[in-house]
Amino acid sequence: MLAVVIGLAGLAAGVAGLSLAVATRARVDRIAAECAAALRRQAQVASGTVDEKALRDVAIVHYDALREMSGHRSFSLAMIDATGDGVIISSIIGRTETRTYAKAVRGGHAVESLSPEETQALRAARLGKGPVVTMADPLPDFGPSHA
Repeated sequence: MLAVVIGLAGLAAGVAGLSLAVATRARVDRIAAECAAALRRQAQVASGTVDEKALRDVAIVHYDALREMSGHRSFSLAMIDATGDGVIISSIIGRTETRTYAKAVRGGHAVESLSPEETQALRAARLGKGPVVTMADPLPDFGPSHA
């Protein structure tokens, strides 16, 4: 009886391990494809076929910033050039007021700290995934969001 219980526990652990390995492999494959795309974009810059200072990467994330407003009226917009310099503009829409923020981006990283929505917009712009992305879109992490 004990051998059967141990055998079933081993089988369950093996199935769980296999499931985890398959999920991890899928994520690794997706991130490798994203990195390859980012490298191809940088190769265009290095080859001189792209104007480095022209805004070319744009992404916008719409979201509900305040509980009083729904309908994804608030947004964060990232606009960067081929070298990763640019700006992130966020507008927080409320019932009685609107607040707008602008944050500088240098070398692909924000000079100031970013909200999760601003970080998502910057990641999407750097990967060329814009113009419209959501918070649910899986994007790889580029490390710290500020210098």
